[in-house]
Amino acid sequence: MSQDNDLHDVAARIEDLRAQINYHNQRYYVLDAPEISDAEYDALMEELRRLEAENPELITADSPTQRVGAAPVEAFGVVEHHTPMLSLGNVFSEEELMAWYKRTAALAGEQGFDFTCEIKMDGLAVALTYLNGKLVTGATRGDGYRGEDVTSNLRTVRSVPLTLSGTVPPRLEVRGEVFLSRDGFRRLNDQRAGEGLPLFANPRNAAAGSVRQLDPRITSQRPLDMFVYAAYAEGDNLPDRHWDRLEEMKRLGFKTNPYNKVCPSIEEVRDFYQEMLVSRESLPYEADGIVAKINSIPLQERLGHVGREPRWAVAYKFPPVQGTTLLERIEINVGRTGSLNPYAVLRPVSIGGVTIRHAALHNEDDIRRKDIRISDTVIVQRAGDVIPEIIGPVISKRTGNEKEFHMPASCPRCGSDIVRPPGEAMHRCTNAACPAQALEKLKHFVSRGAMDIDGVGEKLCAALLDAGLVQDVADLYYLADKRQQLLEMERMAEKSVARVLDSIEQSKGRPLDRLVFALGIPHIGAQTAEILAAHYRSLDNLSEASLEELQAIPSIGPKIAESIHAFFRQEGNRRIIDKLRRAGVRMEEARTPETAELPLAGREFVLTGKLESMTRPQAEERIKQFGGTTGSNVTRKTTHLVAGADPGSKLDKARSMDVTILSEEDFLKMLEEEGRT
Repeated sequence: MSQDNDLHDVAARIEDLRAQINYHNQRYYVLDAPEISDAEYDALMEELRRLEAENPELITADSPTQRVGAAPVEAFGVVEHHTPMLSLGNVFSEEELMAWYKRTAALAGEQGFDFTCEIKMDGLAVALTYLNGKLVTGATRGDGYRGEDVTSNLRTVRSVPLTLSGTVPPRLEVRGEVFLSRDGFRRLNDQRAGEGLPLFANPRNAAAGSVRQLDPRITSQRPLDMFVYAAYAEGDNLPDRHWDRLEEMKRLGFKTNPYNKVCPSIEEVRDFYQEMLVSRESLPYEADGIVAKINSIPLQERLGHVGREPRWAVAYKFPPVQGTTLLERIEINVGRTGSLNPYAVLRPVSIGGVTIRHAALHNEDDIRRKDIRISDTVIVQRAGDVIPEIIGPVISKRTGNEKEFHMPASCPRCGSDIVRPPGEAMHRCTNAACPAQALEKLKHFVSRGAMDIDGVGEKLCAALLDAGLVQDVADLYYLADKRQQLLEMERMAEKSVARVLDSIEQSKGRPLDRLVFALGIPHIGAQTAEILAAHYRSLDNLSEASLEELQAIPSIGPKIAESIHAFFRQEGNRRIIDKLRRAGVRMEEARTPETAELPLAGREFVLTGKLESMTRPQAEERIKQFGGTTGSNVTRKTTHLVAGADPGSKLDKARSMDVTILSEEDFLKMLEEEGRT
């Protein structure tokens, strides 16, 4: 009886999962308006697969595990796919990748096959059919067997050839991914915002919505692109290797992804994944993993497929960067320049293994543009090390209890009036002595990219201000005279006080560009500070520069020039600089030898893997200080590869090109020796 009850519970759970997945398939494939992230959808599908595998008697032909996508919309007309457009199986770890490989090798009865690796783009899969070199049909994936006829729309995509030249099979079917670049997506949403139209949640939805327009003129106005990833022809008219087929498609005029790569072994597939994972945010389009395909077409055909998935290919997914959760409230952070920065307080959600509780909202205009409301269910994105941000609300989940956000009329920290200067998106506190601004300025001054004062973090900055030991950043350099008061502070014993004071003393010798950045001049980032320091060579020269002189410097526009000019004309800022000078803080750029005179001149370094003793930017800065240059990829110009822990495929490439390979220990030893030189 107990087993019957257990089976009944499993069957009920399977039916519930199928209902959820069918609902979300409709939202994703037909309405282009998903309510959950890809990772949440994958979790539902993985649970259903597992339960069906454990209870095969409960599998039905209409289960989502046996189908692809959703049924086509009849309004477009329906196209039958000659070869089913199957969906790929997913793996989420190196262990799962190796398990897939071992299963596939066992079925193939051989170990020696190679792969073509491709980036798994986040777009819309389509099939193009050519008869005697002319495009006759373009269709969406649909349910894998029948898709929507969107020929007229696909004809407007500029990377889709309408006619093929040269020797072409009588009937050719080409499959690919239609997508929007990150830049194209931003431009499209900016345009829609200007027209008062709802914004697309992500590039995939925008691409799908653009292709599935009933009016091709709308599609033609969208910056769509397409990469080809497969080709089929009647008879033996195409190469019998997948990579060679892609090369043949290039010859016929189709675009293929330049990142595609032949990987001779599963280990190189793994390396390709790691390389693309690191490069993920620098790609010009959204990607959610890589695809590994066995190159041999005969072997592909022999392996066939199981359910809706080919056995000869797999998608190795990147960690998720999106999730959905509840926006509980919107709070305000006051920045060092007095700007009021709204941020979202979220119901905690795990994204890519990190629990997210807050997300950036930028400004009131951005909140209005995205139509984000308090108590909304929202899509949250975490990409790389970027602060999480809200992409948009899930409007279909609104209950009517959501509230619009309004910027407060007074500063939440000091109660002073709030203004929004003409032409600016930010609201600002009018009180220059606002305690929130003082704390943010102090935190910025001591941060790693600025004066890098070790041991002085946010809590100590706040404690120093509360105790009245500092009122501005220059007061840090006079704390040695208040040693006893420091010792009386909570958690400040003799050793910690000595360490803090020593770190403050060491910071006096930081390069000029670090001081310029640390001063917190509005609109001045680290790169602009480097340009200013190199140009003026001293803080006095910079402070006396006219507007005209500043604007004459390349990359210094009118807004930045006005900000610099205004900063140095404020009496309070001049007093702080004078206090810094009297404390012995370096105000001039040290004379540096010509690059050609430096010990690493003429050498180009590439870094791979994780370094233990320093971050990658710190290592690159050290190389540049000694006159060397850095590159992101191993090329003929590369002279040295610095290999940290878990190096990627760059190490093999460096070995094949006879590049000098340095361990982290070798690299540090080189810097030490060259430093003595």
